[in-house]
Amino acid sequence: MNYWGKIIGGIAGLATGRPLLALLGLFLGHQFDRGLADRFSQFRAEGKGTITLPDGFVRALFMVMGHIAKSDGRVTDDEIRAARALMHRLNMGPTQIRRAIVWFDEGKSPDFPLQATIRQLRAQYARRADLRSLYVRLLMEVSLSKNSLQRAERNILWSISKELDISRVELAQIEAMLRAQRGFRKSPHGDTDAANVSRAYGTLGIDKSATNDEVKKAYRRLMNKHHPDKIAASKPDASVLDQAERHTRKIRSAYDLLKTRRSMR
Repeated sequence: MNYWGKIIGGIAGLATGRPLLALLGLFLGHQFDRGLADRFSQFRAEGKGTITLPDGFVRALFMVMGHIAKSDGRVTDDEIRAARALMHRLNMGPTQIRRAIVWFDEGKSPDFPLQATIRQLRAQYARRADLRSLYVRLLMEVSLSKNSLQRAERNILWSISKELDISRVELAQIEAMLRAQRGFRKSPHGDTDAANVSRAYGTLGIDKSATNDEVKKAYRRLMNKHHPDKIAASKPDASVLDQAERHTRKIRSAYDLLKTRRSMR
């Protein structure tokens, strides 16, 4: 569930010291969250929970991503990690990842045709404001992965937004939401959340780079092995059954957490 709009709106309202403005900020934040959820939920693949996007969209995304990353002179490790993380969120296989890396490198070329690429994207999705907005959001997500957003990068993001009919207000909303998420991850609560996610992967015996299908297979394999119903035929002691139930709850909790983080169904 998205709730960053409510957080930002509520904090902004409370900063005024006036309860009515705090409520108004919370309401406006809620409206933003609901609109954001409606906008992006349709890209969840049925039954897999992954974002499914057209090949042309993904190609333009990684090419321009590489162009923006290189615009300040060098591509940072943070930007590379963020691009890799996005590949996994898109549930790309090895072949698709190799293609995305090639596109990213092509975008780093000094003579990369940025304007032509964005105008072609706009023409292709002229009636899909949702896709155009998602495009900008994913670009900015990678750009904000490092400590600061350079002027050259910000100028490119704004030029792209103008071409795609994204207003300054919407661009600012996207940036505010992403910065709030980033701030949460760096907070003590965010550290605890990250530790819980890491433990969930360990419980299922898989790596963070696992695909959604691999997460599901690990969960089913462990449930099939440890569920009390599976060992009941051997008539174990009550203590063994209790231990199996505890283990099963731990496995289910880990899977539920990863399902939420990965927006799996």
